[in-house]
Amino acid sequence: MDRNNSLITKLIVSSLSVFVADWLLPGVHIDSFTTAIGVAIVLGVLNATLKPLLLIVTIPLTLMTFGLFLFFINAIVIGIADYLIDGLTVRSVWTAILFSLLTSGISSMMYRSGKQQL
Repeated sequence: MDRNNSLITKLIVSSLSVFVADWLLPGVHIDSFTTAIGVAIVLGVLNATLKPLLLIVTIPLTLMTFGLFLFFINAIVIGIADYLIDGLTVRSVWTAILFSLLTSGISSMMYRSGKQQL
């Protein structure tokens, strides 16, 4: 039961962070909260499957740029999610990078505030 609660909690937090990042960034548009849930699910699947492969293939480039290329890998993953989901629109690579940073930051703050209340 703990695992299901954890998964549902992660889905809700991810969906909320995607929705808030949409509200904050003018270059991102999400049709509805149900689309935000879909975005959270697709990003979770892509981060678990495709992102590790991209990391392995781009190790030399990532090392040469001192890790900065990881931002572009995140942008690629978000671009793929944009392609797969009809209700998600991301205007540019830079917007995708900012979207990635915002969703990560918002999720971290939400998890941290949730742990402090427990």
